[in-house]
Amino acid sequence: MQAENFLIRVSIDEQRLLLLESGRVVMDVAVSTAANGPGEVMHSECTPRGRHRIRAKIGAGAAPNTVFVGRRDTGEVYTPELRQQYPERDWMLTRILWLCGMEPGHNRFGARDSMRRYIYIHGCPEEDPMGIPSSHGCVKMRNAKVIELFDRVPAGTEVLIQEAAFED
Repeated sequence: MQAENFLIRVSIDEQRLLLLESGRVVMDVAVSTAANGPGEVMHSECTPRGRHRIRAKIGAGAAPNTVFVGRRDTGEVYTPELRQQYPERDWMLTRILWLCGMEPGHNRFGARDSMRRYIYIHGCPEEDPMGIPSSHGCVKMRNAKVIELFDRVPAGTEVLIQEAAFED
């Protein structure tokens, strides 16, 4: 798998993720980006726009609904009852693709650094809505789809997050 053969595109307006392999769309799924909309500033809880790369892949082989806190497997498996027990958690489940900005001054370095902001593509509880903004800045996906994406792309894959809808 060569990272150059893949491109992940995210449309904030459409709440969609496309995976392209050698220029051909091989995945088209609903996602959820930030409830606060687009933005690059630290602590804004906004989804950063622009060019990124997958810096790290976390959770290979973990069971669906595995709970991650601070990028570490907690040993828990998500259930609605666990959510009631920990209502303040931002649920990161199953797999994490950690993004690193590629545009100095826009989404890399300083108070605009996507990696230092801990921006991920990750799984979420099945009851979380897709297709509407509801995250704290990350790109949330259904667990089965994040596993599929994780297994298809290598670290280093480019991720383009754009505000506009995709052009057909």
